[in-house]
Amino acid sequence: QVQLVESGGGLVQPGGSLRLSCAASGIIFRSSDMGWYRQAPGAQRELVARISSVGARTYAASAQGRFTISRDNAKNTVYLQMSSLKLEDTAVYYCKKEVTVFDSVSYWGQGTQVTVSS
Repeated sequence: QVQLVESGGGLVQPGGSLRLSCAASGIIFRSSDMGWYRQAPGAQRELVARISSVGARTYAASAQGRFTISRDNAKNTVYLQMSSLKLEDTAVYYCKKEVTVFDSVSYWGQGTQVTVSS
């Protein structure tokens, strides 16, 4: 059974930081590309950052320079370090096991709420 369990969300003031974690089980994590997405109320889900199985990183323009995605294959966990948070970063953040040319199956976590508010 595949599980992606996000944690680390919460309420933070503008300019603050949070680190999200996504613990994976039931997949071959070290071979998986992983991503963080977010969905704000009334908006579509959007990519925030992605990290390949070999550590190549991709960021949305909104995340570039403020967010860092990383992974720990020994812990089957992917992280999203978020800093200089803005009001518009408020959303539910989801972890995803990505589809690749070698692996056509994707999975989503249940999401964790991040609220940036003063």
